[in-house]
Amino acid sequence: MNLPLDSNRVQRLAGPTLRFRHVALVGKYHAVGSRDALENIAHFLHAQGCEVSLERDTALNTGLTHYQALDVAGIGAQCDLALVMGGDGTMLGIARQLARYQVPVVGINQGRLGFITDIPLGDYEACLRPMLRGEYQEDARALMKASVWRDGHCIFETIAMNDVVVNRGGAGSMIELRVEVDGRFVANQRADGLIISSPTGSTAYALSAGGPLMHPAIAGWIVAPIAPHTLSNRPIVLPSTGEVAVEVVSGRDASANFDMQTFTSLLHGDRITVQRSEHTLRLLHPVGWSYFDTLRKKLHWNEGVVS
Repeated sequence: MNLPLDSNRVQRLAGPTLRFRHVALVGKYHAVGSRDALENIAHFLHAQGCEVSLERDTALNTGLTHYQALDVAGIGAQCDLALVMGGDGTMLGIARQLARYQVPVVGINQGRLGFITDIPLGDYEACLRPMLRGEYQEDARALMKASVWRDGHCIFETIAMNDVVVNRGGAGSMIELRVEVDGRFVANQRADGLIISSPTGSTAYALSAGGPLMHPAIAGWIVAPIAPHTLSNRPIVLPSTGEVAVEVVSGRDASANFDMQTFTSLLHGDRITVQRSEHTLRLLHPVGWSYFDTLRKKLHWNEGVVS
C-alpha cells in the first residue's frame, strides 16, 4: 500500500515489522570506495531481513553481480524502496525516472553538498534501521515536464527535478529569449540564458544566478535570467499551475538542458515549455529531519556565531 504524498509526513509502525522488504541500491559507481560501501550497505540490509537488488548499471560497473540486477522498470515493478548512494547528481539521474513508479527514495551522501542525499555515509546504519521499519518523514517533491517544440511538433520531452536551462553557445554573444506564462507575453530577455527552477532546484544553478531559496512545500517555479543585459531583469517566482514557455529569438548555438544531464540543440523559433509533471518524487528522511537544518549546514549559516 502506498503512503499519501504529504510533505514532512511522519509514518510510524509499531513493532519490528519491516515496512520495506525489497530494496534497490543505486550507486555512484565510479567514485573511489563505492563498491565496498555498496556491498556493506547490502549486507546491512540483508541482516535487517530485506531482499536486495542492484540497479543494472550499478551492478555492471561495480562487479557486484551476485545480486539481482534490475533496470528502472524492474525496480518500479518489484522494489518497495530505492537507496541512492552518491551525491545530488546521482539522485537526480535516478529519481526522476523512478517517480513515475511511486517508489520512495532515500539518499545516502557520498558527494559534497548533498541537499537531497541527506544521510551521511557513516551514519547510514543508525538512520536506516528505524526507517526500514516505518519511522521516517515523507517529503513530496514536484517535478517538471519539459518539452522542446519545433514547427509545431514536439521533438523532445523529459522530466526534470531541479531545473530547465536555456543557454547560449560557446560564442561570446548573448541570446534573446521570448518568455510567456500561460500564453501571455512577459518579456524579451537578452542574457546568457534563462533558468526555470523547481523548489528543489532553488539551491542549485538558480541560486548562483541570484534566485531565491524556495521551500519544497511551495507550489511554484523560479524563473531566473543568467547574466541579463538589462539589470532590471530579475528572478521571479511563478505558480506551478500554469505553463512557462521560452522561445529562442536570436543568438548562436543555443541549447537546452534538463537537470544538467540531458541536452538538445536549439534553432531560432524553437520553444521550450515547462509544466508541472503528473509525477511526484517520494523522498524519505529520518524522523527529525528539517529543511532548515539542511540549509544551515550546507550553506554554512551561523558560522562564527556563539550560541
